[in-house]
Parts: sequence; C-alpha cells; structure tokens
Amino acid sequence: MPLDTTTTTLSPLPTDIDFGVAFEQTKVRDKKYVVNQVTGDYLGVVGSNFNCASHTDFFQQVQSTMTETLSEQDLRNVSTSWRTSKNNAWVMMDSTLKDVESTITTSKHTTVINPRIIALHGVDGSCSNQVFFGQIDAFCTNGMIAGDYEQVRRKNTSGFNLNTFIDKLRDSRVEFYLEAEKIQKWADTTISVACVEDLINSIVKTPRKAERMVALCNSEISTRGSNVFSIYSAFTNYASYADERNGFSLRNTGNDTRSLSMWNREQEVSKWVSSKPFQALLAA
Repeated sequence: MPLDTTTTTLSPLPTDIDFGVAFEQTKVRDKKYVVNQVTGDYLGVVGSNFNCASHTDFFQQVQSTMTETLSEQDLRNVSTSWRTSKNNAWVMMDSTLKDVESTITTSKHTTVINPRIIALHGVDGSCSNQVFFGQIDAFCTNGMIAGDYEQVRRKNTSGFNLNTFIDKLRDSRVEFYLEAEKIQKWADTTISVACVEDLINSIVKTPRKAERMVALCNSEISTRGSNVFSIYSAFTNYASYADERNGFSLRNTGNDTRSLSMWNREQEVSKWVSSKPFQALLAA
C-alpha cells in the first residue's frame, strides 16, 4: 500500500518502509530481483552489479546529518511527511522547518513560507539517492523546489554526496532567505491577464492542460493579486495536488506511482520557471 504519513519531529521511518533489502538471482544471467526482507515482496529487477543501502540506513544518515549540522532552533519544530511509490521501493522524506520562516506580501495577500528538505531514496534503481532544498507555502501548503531546472536535472542523475549535503545544510538558512527575497520580487512584479495566457500557452504545450492552468492562475490571482508570484503559486498548486481542487487529477494506473508522479510534477514546475518565457517575464 502507498504510504503518506506525517510526523512532527525527526524520527525513525514508518514501519512499512523500515525493512532490509535482499537480492535473488533471476534466470537471466546479468539480472537479479530486489526483495523486501520483511514481507518477501519482489520490488524490482536490477543489474547483477546493483547494490544499495536500505531506506532505514539512508534516511538515518540524512536525519543524523541534519541533527549534527543544523541549529537546535532550526530543528525545534520540524514536520516530516513520508511518501512512497512502487510498493515502497521508492521513498520521499519531505521535512519542513516550521520555526524558520519568511513573509511574502502581495497587494492583496500575505503568506509565510518555510524551508523544506526533500530526500529521495530507491532500492530498485528507480531514482538516484538525492537531497533537495525548497520552500513550502504555509497558506496553501504548496511545495517548491529551489534552483533552476538544469540543476535539478543534474542532481537527479548523480549520486548522494554526504559532504555536499553538509555544505548545503550549513548554507541552507542563508539560501532560504535569498530565495524568499526572489519570491518577494515576483510578488512585486505585476502581470496582465493577456500576459498570463501568452505565458502559459508558451510553456505548457498541451492545449487542454494550458487551458486548465490559465484557469488555475486566474484563481490564484483573485486571491493574491495580479503578480508573478500568483502564477508561481498556480504552478506549485499543480505540483502539490491532483484532484478536483485544481482540475489536474492523476489517472489511476494501478501501479502505485502517485507519489512519484507528483515529484515529477515538481520537477516540471522547475522547468517552467527556468524557461525562457518565464525568465523574460521577470526581466521585462
């Protein structure tokens, strides 16, 4: 069963994803099965040279590094969500540091954003083990990834580096406030209805999807005002929800990939924000 749970502190993994990993040879010489040692479930087929840490080992390393590197104040109030796909072969840890915040103000609305630390781990070769940084909007709980699309894409194809993670953690508070300054500039940048439609049609290539995104942008504008932050909020809404609230429901394929699909949407939003049309809007 897919898992979607939340804890309020740095904590051990939920039971369903706290398992050892074993391998069994297949009938194909250079392939082997990945097996959940607790349930006996077969989680995937990988190359014969594939090896990996368990979810427990990886996330314990991530969390202990957070504890050792971040300040006690930063970690005083942390909310952590666990999401899974592919029968618990893929896991995402999404931690929000709720005592670190910045206020974003538009002509019609004020909200608070908090920093996120997102860690990904797969035991079936489905993803590179990585940690990302971002923000979350306290008003609507829309999640955001920091950095442009090329950085995200490169990071998603490389391995986890503990020293790099420690360096990023040390810089994370400063980087968060720099990101907040950028978002505030977006909130201060006005945009017309015509520009919204032109922008969406230039970066969302499917007509039906573009039409729904324009409607979602207009809904955000009615709340937050006619500014670039409203457009970004519509994008992050699309990446955070998939139901009747925004008109972007996911098709149920029966393959337990919902959480992975939502993570892919976050990367898609990063691509939109890094696109030439969006960047040209900011430079205008």
